[in-house]
Amino acid sequence: MSLTQRQGFAAIAVVCVAAMGFALYAQHVLGLEPCPLCIFQRVGVIATGVLAALFALINPRQWRAKLAAVLVALASVGGGLVSSWHVYLQHLPKGQVPACGPGLDFMMETLPLQQVVAAVFKGSGECAEITWTFLGQSMPVWTGLLFVALIVFALWNGWRQR
Repeated sequence: MSLTQRQGFAAIAVVCVAAMGFALYAQHVLGLEPCPLCIFQRVGVIATGVLAALFALINPRQWRAKLAAVLVALASVGGGLVSSWHVYLQHLPKGQVPACGPGLDFMMETLPLQQVVAAVFKGSGECAEITWTFLGQSMPVWTGLLFVALIVFALWNGWRQR
């Protein structure tokens, strides 16, 4: 029994739901407060999952399946870029880590969105902290690997023959 493209998109959506479930578990049970870059990575996971769920429902065929796969992959690319920037900040020497700034909630309430995005991607000291690891790797590393897997699977799913 082989996986249909619809099932492939549904599998991506389920993986994204599981990833968000773990993120919420880490926040509310393990007490790990997400930094602004973590929140942007969550947006990437949610966008990937929502698009994949939408395409699982409408079941695009032929060239539309390829377009759907590219859109899902692009959402993951966005999240993956945030993850890679986060990993970069975590590996900066102590003296080069940007100073901590105001929280994301405060910035969203007081600054235009363009300035919020610029400030988040500049990074802050809280984004450079590694507060959790699994097999020696931080959460952004694992999230980045998830995004790579989602990109590969989405593109494979869109281009494979039925």
